[in-house]
This record gives sequence, C-alpha cells and structure tokens, in this order.
Amino acid sequence: MAVPLHSPLAEQAHDRVLARKDILRIATAGSVDDGKSTLIGRLLYDSKAIFEDQYEAVERASKGDYVDLALLTDGLRAEREQGITIDVAYRYFSTPRRTFILADTPGHVQYTRNMVTGASTADLAIVLVDARKGMLEQSRRHAFLASLLRVPHLVVAVNKMDLVDWSEDVYEQIRDEFSAFAAKLNIPDLTVVPISALNGDNVVTHSPNTPWYEGTTLLHHLEHVHVASDRNLVDPRFPVQYVIRPQSDAFHDYRGYAGTVASGVLRPGDEVQVLPSGLTTRIAGIDGPRGPVDEAFPPMAVTVRLEDDVDVSRGDLICRPANAPVATQDVDALVCWMADEPLRPRQRIAIKHTTRTVRGMVKELAYRLDVNTLHRDPDAGELGLNDIGRVKLRVTQPLFVDDYTRNRVTGRFILIDEATNATVGAGMLTPAG
Repeated sequence: MAVPLHSPLAEQAHDRVLARKDILRIATAGSVDDGKSTLIGRLLYDSKAIFEDQYEAVERASKGDYVDLALLTDGLRAEREQGITIDVAYRYFSTPRRTFILADTPGHVQYTRNMVTGASTADLAIVLVDARKGMLEQSRRHAFLASLLRVPHLVVAVNKMDLVDWSEDVYEQIRDEFSAFAAKLNIPDLTVVPISALNGDNVVTHSPNTPWYEGTTLLHHLEHVHVASDRNLVDPRFPVQYVIRPQSDAFHDYRGYAGTVASGVLRPGDEVQVLPSGLTTRIAGIDGPRGPVDEAFPPMAVTVRLEDDVDVSRGDLICRPANAPVATQDVDALVCWMADEPLRPRQRIAIKHTTRTVRGMVKELAYRLDVNTLHRDPDAGELGLNDIGRVKLRVTQPLFVDDYTRNRVTGRFILIDEATNATVGAGMLTPAG
C-alpha cells in the first residue's frame, strides 16, 4: 500500500530512520597548507552535501585553474586572502549510514585555542600530513592536543600523495613515524589513509593510484568507526539546565528538570540523588521532545520528573546515590589559556562547569607545558595566549566533578572573565601524573 509522502505515518518513519543514525563529531587538524579545508570541501562535494548554487559560487570565487573547494569552509575575508584557516568552521552533512558534525580547526600555532575548542567534543580527529613534508612540529602538536583532549579515534590523512607520485615508501615512512610518536601518547585507535583531497583519491572512493593500499577510504572509515562504546554509560550524570513549571490548566502540577544527559542511563523508577542538597528520590518519568521515553542516555536532551518535590534548580546535578561525583572546592586541572591578558596566580575568575557557574581564584600555577617538546616549566609565572599549564583553583561553592579521562563532560570547564563575561580559558581535570 502506497503511503503519502507527507502523511503522519511517513513522517514517523522518517523520524525513526534519523533516530537510528549515529552522530559523529569530527575535528580536523594539521599544519598550514596541508589541505584541511580542501578535504572537507571534497567530503561535502562527493557526498552530495552542497547545493548547486553553492558550488557555482565557489567556482566563481576560485582564483586558480581548478575549483577551490576550501572556500566552502574558509568564509572569512582574511582566510580567503591568506589561504589559511583562522576560525573554527562547522559543517554538517550526512550519508545513509551516519550524520556528521565536522569542525575545521586552524593549523597555525597562534590559533591553538581554536583547535582546543573544536576538538573538545570530537569523537574523532583527522590530522592531515603533507606527503612532501612528512611529520612536522605542528603535526606532533596537534596529535598531542588530540590525546590531551581524549579524542578516542585519530585518523592520519597523508594528503597530496599525487605530488609524490603515489609513492608507497613515502606513505609507509610517514605511517611508521606517526605510529611511533602515537605510542608515546594516549591514542587508543590510529588509522593512516593515503589521499589526495584535491582530486578525491581515497576520500569517498578507492583510487586506482594506490593498488598497494588495502585499507578503507576515508569516508568509509568515518561511517563505520565504532563510537557508541566511547560514551560513559556507567556513571549517571544529569546537570539541570532549566526548571520547567508551565502552571497552565493543561499542565497544572507539572514540574520537570530539563538538561542534556552527560553520561550514564536514566530510567523511570531509578533512585537518584540531587547535589548539592544530597536529597534522594526516584524518577517519576522522563519526557523527550516527542513525549515520554523509557530511558535517557548521552547525548539526549530530556526533561526529568521526580516523585518528590525536592529543591532542584539550575546548576544542580542528578546522579545515583551510590555513584556520585566528587564534590570539591579545590580544582587541579590542565588549562588552555585563550586571552591576550595572561593568567597569573591570585587572579579572580569565574568558572562554568556543566550548568553550574561559581566564582574562584587562581591559587597556583604549577607548571607551563610545552606542547611541542612535552617539557614542563615549573618556573613559569604566567600563562600567555594559547599556553597550556597545570593550574590550581579555589572556588566559592562546590563543583561536582569526575576525572576527564572517565567523563569528558563533567571533567571539563571554562574560565570566564568576570568583567567582560568573555571566555578566557578551558580546563580539563586530569591526574597530575
């Protein structure tokens, strides 16, 4: 029986198909001129994710003898003039198997903060390496930052293979060198793919120029890499973002607590604890965008209803009584500083952790980290723009934190300038070792 395209049944089937599709968050990194923006443009073009008028606009704006697909992501005037990426550009596309959120991050050292921003939520990082130049200092720095941010999957795209005559020896040399460097870092999954972003070789379809390469294409790997097990489904964490109290005739006694599930699984009937009060109750029900749901898991945005009228407000955390995060006013974390004015000890600052914002002060700068050599400088008196260092903070109210290696949501925070309300830093709660 034929079903009308816009009938409720057809729309419901469409929604189910979308719900089954995974979302993969990707961040690109690499040295300047390695072809990050061109690769993203190629992915968008070959996966039919751009409209014809967009392609024609890029074709008109291209200066050389070919269509510059990098212009699909490099939208700033300064980016087009210099041919480099400055800001983080987000692009969205999908295939029948998966939906992708792709962050094109800058490769230049002075935009380290932009890469940290783009990679902080990524499931997979693509580090591009120019086949002619091999591994550079920037390639090592971006691989280190990806491991520091606990990006679970890393893909090394050896680009511009057409300029080295598709040499298998060049590919193997870069693969072995990068693998040896990755062994020193915490990178659980590493894949190396030889590509030409400009021509599309091994990006979406296999290239006849690499008969010696037996691996998958880049898009095939992105579609099939397993990320569900990377999410923490053991420790239930639900930061409350907003209290929903309609007070209408239809929902006279409705009281729900909206937010995004950070980790774990929540179900109606589960016993939960509300922090910081410590009061316990049970989940009466969970409402999603389209009605009640049987369970909520990351990264679902839901509204949780509780059986008892306990005091819950924005910034509180709902968890399990026997599996609660650490409540602390002393924060010891790696911080990436993102402001022109340096971070110094005794400096007052605001800290936003999940949905909770508190005031604090910099107690101590333990050391500054050189991301190129991994050397620690304990004599550093401040953190400048794009610097990373271990910082100890004291906050006015308890924060409910987990180790960043265990929970990337409750293990991170941002630092805010109280005077300007600008984000000036990002922190990760990692062990001192």
